Amino acid sequence: MNYALIGGFVLVLGAALVAILLWLASGGAWQKKYDVYLAVEDESVAGLNLDAPVKYNGVDVGKVQTITLDKTNPQRVNLLFAIEHGTPVKEDTIAVLKTQGLTGIAYVELSGGSVTSPTLVAKDGTKYPQIQTKPSLAARLENILTSVLAKLDSTSSSINTILSPENQAAFRSALADIAVVTRTVAARKDSIASGLADGATTLKNTAKASAKLGDLADRVGQAADSVDTMGTEVAKTSVSAGKTVDVIGADVKHFSSETLPELERLLGELSLLSGSLRRLTDQTRRDPRGLIFGRTPVPEGPGETGNKP
Repeated sequence: MNYALIGGFVLVLGAALVAILLWLASGGAWQKKYDVYLAVEDESVAGLNLDAPVKYNGVDVGKVQTITLDKTNPQRVNLLFAIEHGTPVKEDTIAVLKTQGLTGIAYVELSGGSVTSPTLVAKDGTKYPQIQTKPSLAARLENILTSVLAKLDSTSSSINTILSPENQAAFRSALADIAVVTRTVAARKDSIASGLADGATTLKNTAKASAKLGDLADRVGQAADSVDTMGTEVAKTSVSAGKTVDVIGADVKHFSSETLPELERLLGELSLLSGSLRRLTDQTRRDPRGLIFGRTPVPEGPGETGNKP
């Protein structure tokens, strides 16, 4: 019997059985296929370990395959995810670092991925499709706390400036002045109360006067309307008066050109008549008989006889 041949057969069969067992243990024909995706984090990934779970809306879809520092930019960390083939990773899918419960175990949470968004694929010149990232809650809180602390520091510096010795002296002086004013007001509280009462009375009287001013304004408005109406009537009267003046002017012109010369001649004749009546009156007064018997000849004077022709 060839024992060497039998031994070799047993060894080959044992190795085949071991290989089959290992293949079955690793999943065998049912082993899942994974797609590799790249994510670049701009924050610390402390607490994230290899084979940490990758979840999509809380469902395990893969694991962290590698964690490396970006050699071109040490502020970044490159993460490679092994995600089950067929997982709907879209262009608007976002990866965020999260911690699980109180244990602080970090994992990667994928979210987003709208129905209309295209499937994420590798771009030209890149080996893996790159998933977008956004800061984790811890990073956002750290940024907020840093900003708050910076503002508190600035506020503290401003308060220290305000509370300088010079300003403290000014504050003490202002407080002293306020105390003096307070004592003065307290000492004159009775006169202040009286002034406030007088002010209230004045306000009431002002309110009454305002109400009366409303009635007065209405009356003034009515008077203005009346004056407006009167102005219209006066304007009409002025037009009529203008027409009357034009007529009178024509009559005066006619009187001056025609009647006035006749009147002047009549006055001249009346003057002559008046002179004749005056002479007749004087003659009658000297010799009343002459009015009946006519004028008596005047006797001739000495030496006049015979001189008449």
